[in-house]
Amino acid sequence: MAAGALRYPAISAAGRLRIFVRLLAMVLLLLACIALHYVARLAVALRLARRSPWPRVFLAGLGWLAGIEIRVEGRRPRTGAFLIANHVSWMDIPTLAGLTGTAFVAHDGLAAIGPLRWLCEMNDTVFIARHDRGSVGQQVEQVRAALRETGALTIFPEGTTSDGAGLLPFKSSLLSAIEPVPAGIAVHPVLLDYGAETARLAWVDDDPGIDNFLRILARARPVPLTVRFLPPLAGADLENRKTIAAAARAALLAAKDQRVTL
Repeated sequence: MAAGALRYPAISAAGRLRIFVRLLAMVLLLLACIALHYVARLAVALRLARRSPWPRVFLAGLGWLAGIEIRVEGRRPRTGAFLIANHVSWMDIPTLAGLTGTAFVAHDGLAAIGPLRWLCEMNDTVFIARHDRGSVGQQVEQVRAALRETGALTIFPEGTTSDGAGLLPFKSSLLSAIEPVPAGIAVHPVLLDYGAETARLAWVDDDPGIDNFLRILARARPVPLTVRFLPPLAGADLENRKTIAAAARAALLAAKDQRVTL
């Protein structure tokens, strides 16, 4: 996580009540979606459906229950989209999944956490071993298979969450799986902007993840999030993973600067 610590006030009694109600609703939603997911998997096995919709339903519902108020700018990608987004909060994930049905590329550290791995795999998450060069070929094929099966895949090339004020350097190695870009795949930069609330919502520094999660659930005000889908990269920008990383980062920085000047 990036630097930029803040000191947060203690959660009020009303805030603790909101946490309880939202957590209860999230657990009930999860149980319902898990049951329906396994029914849908049977339909997929019988070739009556292509993919279970319930992980996406759960993630979208998770964002709604957390109080995320989404505003969409730009043309939302359809199928065959590889999304390159900045990363500010855990809320980025349910928001993008709900809007596009995307699966995600995640580092393999998450795979070591059994329940989290189980939930991630329901949404076809691709786990990347960043330091295992010998498995690059296998990981490339996993990413391409996920693109074929889900129609959309998202990567956060900063490699961690940031404070939202700028952009961390992009790790171009994470883009090896689309070098060269598969036919029929459009590479879209996506800007996630929490506006004036960014500093209070970002998961940064030594802020424990559970504290950040509970602090957001305790909010009375909605969480403002503008999702700006930028035009797909084209031409020389797609030449290799380094040009893709540089072009996507430049596009996101330009979009951030444009929002500041509006």
